[in-house]
Amino acid sequence: MNIGEIARRAGVSRSTVSYALSGKRTVSDATRRRILRIIAEAGYRPNASARALAEGRTRTIALVIPPAGPRLTPVQLGFVASVVAAAGRYELDVLLSPSGGERDRSFERIVAGRRVDGVILMEVRLEDARAASLREARLPFVAIGHTADALPGCWVDLDYEGLVASCVEHLADLGHRAIALVNRPQEFLDLGYGPARRALDGFTAATAARGLDGIALCCADAAMAGESCVEDLLATHPQVTGLVTVNEAALPGLERGLRRLGRAIPGLFSVTGVVGQHWAEEFHPPLTAADVPIVAMADRAVELLAERISDPDAPARHVLLSPPISLRASTAPPA
Repeated sequence: MNIGEIARRAGVSRSTVSYALSGKRTVSDATRRRILRIIAEAGYRPNASARALAEGRTRTIALVIPPAGPRLTPVQLGFVASVVAAAGRYELDVLLSPSGGERDRSFERIVAGRRVDGVILMEVRLEDARAASLREARLPFVAIGHTADALPGCWVDLDYEGLVASCVEHLADLGHRAIALVNRPQEFLDLGYGPARRALDGFTAATAARGLDGIALCCADAAMAGESCVEDLLATHPQVTGLVTVNEAALPGLERGLRRLGRAIPGLFSVTGVVGQHWAEEFHPPLTAADVPIVAMADRAVELLAERISDPDAPARHVLLSPPISLRASTAPPA
């Protein structure tokens, strides 16, 4: 069954069937009802490519994956899967495009070739040329994160600054006076990677406000790096009794290092942070943390992008998520 057979059965031209489906030209009510009745009886579904061509759209969105780091973290992979699931509910396909360094050619092809109807831009930097390129091309997009100028467009972000500050407040309320931040790698800070910079800002402000001894460290995204990081931290700052992290990949190493050094969690050392729920629940004991709402971020991003594609002139919307800290078992008053 195809559009030609539908036209033959309805006694109309192929173009009339197309107009009845797309609504681009007026078709009499009687003719439209006859065409729709035949379509329903035949169980006909328009070819996706043909429908996209008739609509002037590709029915595809691009998900531009991070410029920072050689691989995706589990939270980032979870976000990719959640975007694909959310896009499916809008009958949209997802094209993955890497960016950063030499990989920017893929991103440039998407923008210049108009191969997609819109873009979700992951891991936005404070100064991000990709966002500027999309604005100039007038290609609908939603950013995950926002630039230093608050990005005059749609974005969804996690309040890293406020959440890290809340983690510090939690430890301070328990009585900890010397607290460390284990951040993402140093190159992320150097590149202006939003979560790393905002985590540092939140930590610095909160420790200063409470008069705490705050030590900020960068750590590579790996368990072995986490183990080395905590060893170096306690060798140079043995007074530290609490730790906040936004580096989920380093968590298993942080745990191993603390246990090997005899710092039982939470009896002798407290750990908290902003990480994915899976990582928090796999920590021993389960980690007190603000769980990154992966599915909610993906759902809101696809929703905003679908709105933007339908109405490019609609007012920009911003979504800043701030999940509560889930109290588990990794924090306690200092010994």
